[in-house]
Amino acid sequence: MKISFFESNRDNEIYLKSGLKKIRGVNVEFFKTPINSLNAIKAKNSDVLVVFVDSCVDKEVLDKMPNLNHIVTMSTGYDHIDINECKKRKISVSNVPHYGENTVAEHTFGLILSISRKIPVAVERTKKDDFSLEGLEGFDLRGKTLGVIGPGSIGQRVIKIAKGFEMEVIAFAKTKDVKLSKELGFKYVDFDSLLMNSDIITIHVPLLPSTRGMINMSNIRKIKKGCFIINAARGEIIDTTALLYGLEKKIISGAALDVLEGEEDIKDEMQMFSEEFNKEDMKIFMENHRLLKEKNVIVTPHMAFFTREAIHRILDTTIENILSFKKGRIVNRVDK
Repeated sequence: MKISFFESNRDNEIYLKSGLKKIRGVNVEFFKTPINSLNAIKAKNSDVLVVFVDSCVDKEVLDKMPNLNHIVTMSTGYDHIDINECKKRKISVSNVPHYGENTVAEHTFGLILSISRKIPVAVERTKKDDFSLEGLEGFDLRGKTLGVIGPGSIGQRVIKIAKGFEMEVIAFAKTKDVKLSKELGFKYVDFDSLLMNSDIITIHVPLLPSTRGMINMSNIRKIKKGCFIINAARGEIIDTTALLYGLEKKIISGAALDVLEGEEDIKDEMQMFSEEFNKEDMKIFMENHRLLKEKNVIVTPHMAFFTREAIHRILDTTIENILSFKKGRIVNRVDK
C-alpha cells in the first residue's frame, strides 16, 4: 500500500514513520507542499492520500490519481476535498474530528485579549522604548456580551472560558440544546439578534454551503456598533468585502482573525501568475492585503490548532485512520 503525505514537515515525518511501522507492506512518501492539479502527478500511484487544509483535492487532482482508494485529512474540516467527486469514484474520506477543542478555544481567547487590551501594539511600542500609554486604553471583558456562532465542541470551550471572565454569552445554532445552555449558562438567540446584541462575536462553525459568507453585505449593518469580530474557524465564513466595509464605516471596532478568505493564495503570491488565479481570487487577495494593514485588525497565520499536544493528537488519529482503512473498518469517515 502506497501512502502519500502532503503538507508534511520533518518532525511529523519522524513521528508518522514510527507510528506506521505497525502496518506491514506500506510504502510512504512525503511532500512539503500542498497537493494541487500541478503536482498531483507525483502521487499518481498512491492508494492513500494524506493532506491538510491548504491542499485542494478536486476533480483535476483525482483524475491524476487513478489508484486512489482513501483520503485522510489531518483536520476536522474537509471543505478542501470534493466529497461528491470522491463518492462517484468510491474513494473513502476520513478526518480528525476531535483534536483541538481546548487548543482552538485558548487561541480564540488569546485573540480576544489581544484586541481588547491592544497587546500587539503595546508590545511593538515597548520594543522601541516607547512606554507611553497614549492610545492603549482597552476595555474589560467582565459584563460584556459574547456572541458565539456555533456552540459546538470548540464553541462550548469558549463559553466556559468566557464565563470565567464573567461575560454574558448568547449563541446561535440551527439545533438548540436547552440542557446544554442551562449547564453552561448561555442563551440561544436568532442570528440577527446575535449580531445586534454582541459586544464581541466569535465564529466556530464549519465551512458549509450554508455558512459560506454568513457575515456579508446584507447583514453587516445589523451588527452592534463598536462590536469586535473574532474568527478562528474558516475565512470564507466572513465576506471580506463586508468586513472591510464594517471597519471603514466604524460599525466594527476591530477584528482578530486566525483565518482569511482565500488564505491559500496570500500564502503563495506566485499563484497570482497561474492560469487558475481568476479575477475573484485577485479581488480577495487584494482585500486581504488591505486587512493586514488595518491598525485595528490582528491576523495570525492559521495557527489556532498549532500546539505540541494538538499536533500529536492529529498525527495519532491520522495513523489510526490509515490503520482502520487497511483493516477494512474505516473510522472517522465523512463521505457517507
